Amino acid sequence: MRRIRVFDATLRDGEQAPGNAMSPEQKLALALKLEEIGVDVVETGYPGSSPSDFKATQLIAQSLTRAGFATFNRCSREDIRLSMEAAGDDPRHQVQVCCTGSDIHLRHKRGITRAEGLREIDDSVRFARSLGAVDINLAVEDASRGEHDWIRALVGTAVEAGATAVTLADTTGFAVPQEFGELIATVRACVSDDIVLATHCHDDLGLSLANALAGLAAGADEVQATLAGIGERSGNTPLEELAALLSYKSAELGMDTGLRTELLDEAYVMLADAIALDRPRNKAVFGTNSFATQAGIHQAAMLQNPVTYEFIKPESFGRRRSLLVGRHSGRSILRHLLAQLSVPADDDLVGRLYQEYIADRPGGECDELDVLRDRLASRLGVTPATGAGA
Repeated sequence: MRRIRVFDATLRDGEQAPGNAMSPEQKLALALKLEEIGVDVVETGYPGSSPSDFKATQLIAQSLTRAGFATFNRCSREDIRLSMEAAGDDPRHQVQVCCTGSDIHLRHKRGITRAEGLREIDDSVRFARSLGAVDINLAVEDASRGEHDWIRALVGTAVEAGATAVTLADTTGFAVPQEFGELIATVRACVSDDIVLATHCHDDLGLSLANALAGLAAGADEVQATLAGIGERSGNTPLEELAALLSYKSAELGMDTGLRTELLDEAYVMLADAIALDRPRNKAVFGTNSFATQAGIHQAAMLQNPVTYEFIKPESFGRRRSLLVGRHSGRSILRHLLAQLSVPADDDLVGRLYQEYIADRPGGECDELDVLRDRLASRLGVTPATGAGA
């Protein structure tokens, strides 16, 4: 089984999106939880951008005991100096150096030539090494829109200067899986196996996870992901979806992450509390309805065996199954509740209760099973705890 490395970017790319700001202390708490979950690298932030990110980096670097920690930097000696000052020359400190991967960015963002782009990479990587950095990651921004010969030139320059890892970013969510896989394969073919190759995919076309998977199939070693997929614009590869995919499809794909998936929802709750993030209804793994149903056809089967409509087990992700009673529920759920109350479920009673509690219910209202069970118990004059008559 191939072990896939996980680089968590929640505290940097995730945080830099509007509305997601966190204090250094909140970042530290999340970093410790992510380490407990088992991620390989926690990105602390961008120390050169603010005193808050500098402090968060210091706290995280001093507190993590197993996971690596990464800092984000432009091709700037000052950025790199501040990152080294904040996180030190610990071998677990990965210095990310962000370079310009497309002619679009060279021309319209940076206003520099390709030759100048190569020179600043060489200088930045060598400067980081001179300060004691031993793990240096060339993060190629907008790599998916860059010409492959240019991407190879960037990577070759960085590796020759001492880079130990390369991240290829689909910064605008531009790529489809075939395109991104071909990009990864191009770079994998021109670097040695000891160079860690990572994906960093955005979700503008809803393909961040699919592109990351294509990258892994093409030879990437690591995926950069964020909790709940938070990040610039539509976000990044969601950590929980990656973990679910490589956990439940590990045999077919020959890959796994080794993450403690049962702790992921705890991390999500911490993140949601920190940035006031509402839990969406239909989000994979973390959604309110991810493990909930009110449809009678589904419920009738799930009462026999949850596997009928539940491929991912909720307890695997710190969640619980929820069968809700609403306008689309059926008689099976009533029979189930009556059995719990030790009340004979004759057709006439079930029909009357169905009309009263399901058929006449407004469409948007639902009850948890225990709530409806208590209401039925009161209506029928029985005690829920024992099933005895009132």
